[in-house]
Amino acid sequence: MIARKTLETAMYEAMRMAAVEMPPDIRAALVKALAEETNPMARKHLEVSLLNADLAHRGEGLVCADTGFPLFFVKAGANTHVEGGFETIRLAAEAATERATAECFLRPTMVDPLRRSNPGNNLGPGMPKIDLQFAGAGDGLEIVAAPKGGGSEIFGAFFRMLFPSDGLAGVKKFVMECIRDSCYAGKICPPALIGVGIGGTADLCMAMAKKAAVLRPVGRHNPDPLIAGLEAELLAASRRLGIGPMGSRGINAVIAINIDAAATHTAALPVAFNAQCLVGRRWAARIAADNTFTLTGEIE
Repeated sequence: MIARKTLETAMYEAMRMAAVEMPPDIRAALVKALAEETNPMARKHLEVSLLNADLAHRGEGLVCADTGFPLFFVKAGANTHVEGGFETIRLAAEAATERATAECFLRPTMVDPLRRSNPGNNLGPGMPKIDLQFAGAGDGLEIVAAPKGGGSEIFGAFFRMLFPSDGLAGVKKFVMECIRDSCYAGKICPPALIGVGIGGTADLCMAMAKKAAVLRPVGRHNPDPLIAGLEAELLAASRRLGIGPMGSRGINAVIAINIDAAATHTAALPVAFNAQCLVGRRWAARIAADNTFTLTGEIE
């Protein structure tokens, strides 16, 4: 059985690591982008971002100061048992978030949406956000902590209910317009990781886009050949927009376009877009039933 204390510690460590360690696939993608860019301003943006990552790795600050929204993505197996039941996951996430905020690994950015009051600990209704899914027959937990920057969420989240007759051309037009509008002037801190959801209900479509942006490693494509081809086509098109790192002139406004799809109503064609900023913060903790856990920047 997984103990509450183990959960708290693992969730805290995953969030702390996400704030100070750039995932290896993200770093490799930024190094590749740096080799491709020729515009001095584009290169400088990438160089500074990589330098920040190096400094954070040495304990001299964070990968980026805007740690944004505290998100936890949790995957449990059919035989997973948690002390106190699965409600303990929420309690552990709150404790981990409050500790990470107090220790300055998270900036206290969560406020009441209307009163704008700030409790100073990133806690409140719906926060930290926890996405729990069940998969496989295992007895452990996989937790991905993702402090998602405010800019990418504020300026990089779009939804549209297309007509079925809009078809693939309509999906492409929507995605390219979103890339242009969100990357303009560096609003989402590009080079961005773009998640696209197609199908499902409105809320499922948005959730697919968020997970595709935040959780999928750079270079991993959708197993459906049609969708994988669309990912490649849209990424190539994004490189012809003339937008580079942080909105400068260049070709790397985007380093990945990840698409997921779900069955939908015959009268509907929902499409969602969600962006993740260039530092791509996420770190995983894998907890075994014996209460040991490992931390990794490699996401399965």
